[in-house]
Amino acid sequence: MSGGVLRAVCTATLTTLVVTSPAAAAPVDPGTATGPAAKSPAARAATNKSVAQLLTELQKLYQQAEEATETYNGTATELKKRKAQTKKLHASLVAARTALSDSRDEAGQLAREQYQGQSDISSYMQLLLARDPEHLLDQEHVIRRAAAGRAATVKRLTGAEKRADDLAAESRKVLNRQQALATRQKKQRDAVQSRLKAVETKLATLSGAQLAELSRLEQQGTAKAQGALAASGALSSTRSPSRAGGEAVKYAIGQVGKPYVWGAEGPDSFDCSGLTSQAWAKAGRVIPRTSQEQWRQLPKVPLNALRPGDLVIYFPKATHVALYIGNGQVVQAPRPGSQVKVSPVASNPLLGAVRPDPQNAPLSAFKPPQLPQGASSGSDAGYSSSSAPEQ
Repeated sequence: MSGGVLRAVCTATLTTLVVTSPAAAAPVDPGTATGPAAKSPAARAATNKSVAQLLTELQKLYQQAEEATETYNGTATELKKRKAQTKKLHASLVAARTALSDSRDEAGQLAREQYQGQSDISSYMQLLLARDPEHLLDQEHVIRRAAAGRAATVKRLTGAEKRADDLAAESRKVLNRQQALATRQKKQRDAVQSRLKAVETKLATLSGAQLAELSRLEQQGTAKAQGALAASGALSSTRSPSRAGGEAVKYAIGQVGKPYVWGAEGPDSFDCSGLTSQAWAKAGRVIPRTSQEQWRQLPKVPLNALRPGDLVIYFPKATHVALYIGNGQVVQAPRPGSQVKVSPVASNPLLGAVRPDPQNAPLSAFKPPQLPQGASSGSDAGYSSSSAPEQ
């Protein structure tokens, strides 16, 4: 089955679980699921409908927050590049100004020598006045040497001046771009904080029973999507990773249990692309920092050709990523309030997959690392608790 069909199947299995409302979901009474009215089939159906609507809204909020997070990550990466460029330009500017100073000193020395009658030019002028023309012809090379020396000094002087001016202008441009990026970075951070606070507000209104119902609906949707994926033959357990892919899998599994923190890339916490980029960095291959750039830059592979170490990309805008470990499972940093864990590959709507090292052959044999106890426990959605982004 093609990637497009698989995405349609996975998305359809999720969306059929929820009841879509043209208006925003109404606030849910925390006592509804546990009060006397919950015993009534009609009241229970109404509660389920409200929870399903809330699930849709929460999924949307989480996706928006993750999209803002990944955009922020991209800005932070670009900001690091700008800082490095500014530092390099500053070093070049210092070198250029030193060369300029040296050239000016050299030009001054030439002028003084000429004035004092010590330069080659002055010596040549003396030769011109000599009574022996044959001796003058023998000393023709003096002219060329003196003229070349003076021309080289002037050229170095003017060239150094221009280079210093150009570098200074470029340095100012880079600093201005850096400041604009920093401003944009703050706006993106504030957007993430606002969206996550909206999620927290929603979660704070829910009872234990409603949280359990949210988790049940999400798991039900994942199970159906995973079943459709397995039926397509996409989840073969016989493929081996490359050597680097195996190292990435080992690293990712070793992070299970660490908390999700937006913008984090280890070693104590991760967001989704922070985990995948660090896993491959530890395996010796630097890949893009964000899920969008991983999807854009890395070679794509069909879902029915997944091997451990491949990256699975989710949602239409490529705003979430996980690392495939085989047997239909991924390691991921799901969402705020959750921890790095092992999840079904269809835990979110699939977009496709990429392979960081397509040129490397798979190992002849591969024994997957043993999963830590409780590696798959907990909600993939992070509904049980929530955490605000760090300042």
